[in-house]
Amino acid sequence: MAADAARARVVIIGGGIAGASMALHLARNGWTDCVLVEKGELTSGSTWHAAGLCTQFNANRTITKLLMRSLELYDELQADEGADVGLRRVGSVRLAFEPEAMSEFLTRRATAATLGLPFELIGPDEVTSLFPLIDADGVIGAAYLPTDGYVDPSMATQALAAAARQLGVQIRRRTPVTSLRQTADGWLVGVGGSEIECERVVIAAGQWSRKVGEMAGVRLPIVPLQHQYVVTEPLEQMAGLPGELPVLRDPRASFYARQEAGGLMIGPFEPKPLEWMIDDVPDDFEGRLLPGNLDQIMDVMLSAARRIPVLEDAGLKYVINGPDGYTPDGRCLMGPIPGRRGLFVLAGFSIFGIVFGGGAGAYAAEWMIDGQPSESLWELDVRRFGPFAEATSYVVTRAKEVYEREYAIHFPGEELSAGRPMKTDPLYARLASRGAVFGARFGWERPLWFARGGEPPLERYSFTAPNWQDRVADECRSVRAGVGVLDQTSFGKFEVSGPGAFATLDQLCTCRLPRTVGRIALTQMLTPNGGVECDLTVSRIGEDRFYLVSAAATEEHDLAWIEAHLPDDGTVALQNVTARVGVLTLAGPRSRELLERLCRADVSRAVFPFFSVRDLDVASVPCRVMRLSYVGELGYELHHPIEYSRALYEAILEAGHALGLVDFGYRALEAMRLEKGYRLWGADMTPDYNPVEAGLGALIDWDKEFVGKHAVLAAGLPKKKLTTLHYSHPSRLEAHEFAPVLDDGRWISWTLAGAWGHTVERGICLAYLPAEYAYEGRELAVEILGQHVPATVTLQPLYDPANERIRS
Repeated sequence: MAADAARARVVIIGGGIAGASMALHLARNGWTDCVLVEKGELTSGSTWHAAGLCTQFNANRTITKLLMRSLELYDELQADEGADVGLRRVGSVRLAFEPEAMSEFLTRRATAATLGLPFELIGPDEVTSLFPLIDADGVIGAAYLPTDGYVDPSMATQALAAAARQLGVQIRRRTPVTSLRQTADGWLVGVGGSEIECERVVIAAGQWSRKVGEMAGVRLPIVPLQHQYVVTEPLEQMAGLPGELPVLRDPRASFYARQEAGGLMIGPFEPKPLEWMIDDVPDDFEGRLLPGNLDQIMDVMLSAARRIPVLEDAGLKYVINGPDGYTPDGRCLMGPIPGRRGLFVLAGFSIFGIVFGGGAGAYAAEWMIDGQPSESLWELDVRRFGPFAEATSYVVTRAKEVYEREYAIHFPGEELSAGRPMKTDPLYARLASRGAVFGARFGWERPLWFARGGEPPLERYSFTAPNWQDRVADECRSVRAGVGVLDQTSFGKFEVSGPGAFATLDQLCTCRLPRTVGRIALTQMLTPNGGVECDLTVSRIGEDRFYLVSAAATEEHDLAWIEAHLPDDGTVALQNVTARVGVLTLAGPRSRELLERLCRADVSRAVFPFFSVRDLDVASVPCRVMRLSYVGELGYELHHPIEYSRALYEAILEAGHALGLVDFGYRALEAMRLEKGYRLWGADMTPDYNPVEAGLGALIDWDKEFVGKHAVLAAGLPKKKLTTLHYSHPSRLEAHEFAPVLDDGRWISWTLAGAWGHTVERGICLAYLPAEYAYEGRELAVEILGQHVPATVTLQPLYDPANERIRS
C-alpha cells in the first residue's frame, strides 16, 4: 500500500493492542489493504500502563477460549516472529475463603476441562508452597491455573503491529481522526486536512471510542474509570525464592499481586471507584497518567499487607493511576454497530484489554471478513445494548458496580442491581406489591419469581440451593394445574409492512410464512453460513402487514438483522413497536376459561386454534391475542397498547381469582420450557449451529429459497444434535451452562442450558451431542460441582410429548 493512502478497504481507529491485533488478523486472512490510524503513538492510550495480567479464568466457555487464543498468539509471536513480548506463564492462584467460592471453582474447572485448559483445585498448604510470602489464614482452598501469567503490553502491541506491517498494513501514527462520514458505499475518515475513503471502519479507540462513535452519530456505552496499582521497592524476602511467583488474586481483600523487578505489584479493586472525564476524554491525554491517590486505595492496601506481610514495611517505587474504558457489564463491545453499515467496534475492555486483545482481534477479523465469528460471541456483541445504555450516568453506575465486584463470586442466575430500574412498564409497582422479585433484560424490569407468605422479595444466590427454588416449584405446579399470568412486555416487537414485506420476510425466514391473515409461524432466520441468527414468531395481521415477536435480550440484534436485509426501493417499512405494546401471558389448562370470562368472543378451540392470532376486546381493552405458549400448556399472549396494562392486569386478577390464578415469573418459565425441550436463542440456539442440528428441521420449508438454505443442505446429516438429558438428584442440583457431558468419565460435549424440572421432578439440561450419542435412552453423565451425575438422553419432551395440552 502506498504511503498515506487515500483509499483503503478498512480503517482501524486506535493503536492499542486490540486495534493492532485486528489489523494483523485481517492481513493474515488476505485483507492487507488496511490502514491503522493512531492519534498519538502506538500503545499511548491505555495499553502502555496496563498491568499486563493474562488469566483464563472465566465463567463463559467461549470467552475462556478467546482468552486462551490471546495467550497462544503471544506465544506464537515469541516463537515464530522472534519478537519478545515479555510473556511469562507463571501461573495464577485465586484464593477461596468460603464453600461457595470452591463451588465456583469446581464449576469453572469443569468448563476448563472441555477446553483442555489446565485448572487445579489446591489446598492452603499448596497455596503457601506456590506463594511463600502469603499468610494463608482463613484460606480454605484456591484455583490454580498453571498456564496463566502476564505479558508486557507495549512489547506485545509493537510485535503485533510489526507483523501487520510486514503483511502490508499501513500504520499511521500522529494521525488524529477528525470526522467520520458515511457514504453510499462506505466511509470517509477525516484525518487532518485530508480524508481516507474506505469500505469499513473499526472503532478501537479504547476510552476515546465513545467520542469517536459520536462522530458517526452513535453513542457507545463506554466510560473511563480510574484504576491504580503500586509497585514496591525490591524485597529481600524474594531474593531466595526458587522461581517466579504466580499471580495472586485475593477475592476477599479484592486485589491482585504479581512479581515485578524484585518487588511486588499490587492492584486493588476498591469500593466506590472514581470515574474520569466521562463526557470528554482529552485528545492529548496520551502516554500520561493521573496523579496517584493512595487514600482512595488505602483500605485495600492495608488488607493486602495483612495477606502478604512483607508489604507492611515495603517502600513504594511508584504508583500508577491510569484510566480505562468500562462498559455496563464489564465485557467489551464487538461487532457491527446497528444502523451504520460498515461501522464496527472493538473497544471497552474494562482494563482487561491485554488478555482479551489478541483473541478479540482474531475473532473480530473473522466477523468482518466472514460476516460472523467462528464461534458465537453474543456475550460481547455490541447489539446486546440499546438506547437505554446510552446515558453516561447509567454507564458509570453500572461500570462502578462491575469494578467493585471484579473478584466477587459469580453465581448462576445472578442479577446485579446498579442502575435499576431503568425501563419499567405500568405493572412494575403493582407486581412489586405482590412480591415480585425482578431481573433485567435489555433494560426492562421483569418478574423472576414471587415471594409469598411475607418472605422478603430478595434473592440469595447459591450453586446448590438458591432461595427461590421452592417458590418457583410452586409457580410451575400451579400453572400446570390451573392458570398463571406473566408480564412479558419486554418482548421485542416489530411491524413489517408494505408491498415487499412478504417477499422480504420469505427470503429471511426458514419456515413457510402464513398465507392467510390471522395465522402465526414460528421461524428462524439464518446467517449465510446456515447458523441460527434469529428466532421469532411472525403473525400475518394484514395482506401486507406482519407482526414479529422476539426475545427481550435480542431486540436490537434482531431489529438490526432485519433492517440490514430490507430492500432499498422503499417497498418495506420496519417499525420497532416494543415500547408501545404491553404483553400479558395467560398459561395453563384453565387459561381458556379465564379468557372466556374476560371477553364476549368465542375462543373455543375450533374458532381460535393453536398458532392463530385475533383482535379481541379483553376486559374492554383492545388486544391482539396470540394463541401460543412457551410453557407447553394451553396459553395466550395478550398484546395491547401499553397504557391499558394496569386495567387489563386488574381485570385478569379479578376474573382469575375463582380459578386459582397465580403470578409466575421467568425462572418458572425457564424450568417449564426445558421440560418441553423448547429452544432459546443465545443459549442453546446460536449461529454456531444450524436449525437441523438444533432439532428444528421440521419447521423449514425446503421448497423455497431463504438465506442460509444452501449452507444447511451442504452440511448434510448433522454431526451434532441438540438433545435433552435428564437426571435425578436428592438435592435438586442444577446443571447450568458449560457443564461437561461425559461418557465413561470422558467429556464428549457440554451443556448450554439447565434447570430443575419441578413438574417431572428431574434435572434437565440441553446439549449438542455427537450424533452417535443422540439416541433415546443413551446413558451418559453430567458433571455438577465435581459429581458425575448419571443422565439419560431423550429425544422427546419430558412433559406432554404428544403436545396434547398445548393444542387442547
